[in-house]
Amino acid sequence: MRTETRPAWYALEPGGWRDYVTLLHPPWTLWHLSFVVAGAALAPELRLSRLMWTLLAFFLAMGVGAHALDELKGRPLRTRIPASVLVALAAASIAGAAVIGIGAALAWDRWLLAFVPAGAFFVVAYNLELFGGRFHGPLPFALAWGAFPVLTAYFATAERLTGAAVAAAAFAALLSLVQQTLSRQVRKARRQILRAYGTIELADGTSEPVTVATFIEAPERALQLLAASSIILSAALLLRHLT
Repeated sequence: MRTETRPAWYALEPGGWRDYVTLLHPPWTLWHLSFVVAGAALAPELRLSRLMWTLLAFFLAMGVGAHALDELKGRPLRTRIPASVLVALAAASIAGAAVIGIGAALAWDRWLLAFVPAGAFFVVAYNLELFGGRFHGPLPFALAWGAFPVLTAYFATAERLTGAAVAAAAFAALLSLVQQTLSRQVRKARRQILRAYGTIELADGTSEPVTVATFIEAPERALQLLAASSIILSAALLLRHLT
């Protein structure tokens, strides 16, 4: 029988302010913001003010805007946030991120202007599954949520791209592909499977019941550990400059 009905392990009880916390997907937002920190921290010289502005832009675009659009399309988190509020949140946060990006380009390096429309496009095209869903899949996710934050943060800090930045972006993209692979099973189990039946027969003659948790526990635990590992690694890279 199904014993876990939450759409995500971090989802709070629906209603009120709790819906807005759930909407942020806190563990996964922190995971992908850690790629921003890693990109900036890999630059030869850390510029904290630039890192803060870059983090804010990505928090608005990915943490708020992307997730508001995602919830608008299909209500995967089952929040009670009105559609009009989700639209307003998405529009305001993505516009805010774009304004930060344009301001940063004018203040630091005009080449940053190339990153602004690319980021806005990925957020909207991926989460609304535009163009027949061509930009909604594992590879677009890996590039937009993994590689792009690393490259943007590195360029915003160093004002150039290097082999180290590209290698780090490839690492973030591959890690994001792992996230997609594991998340696909977890999302299906939590949001689509009503109940599971049967047993698993083991070599020692014992058996285990098949439940919804059977499909959730291992991949979800792996996701939690990967997110924590990425955040800790980014913190270590940052501390290298600060200590």
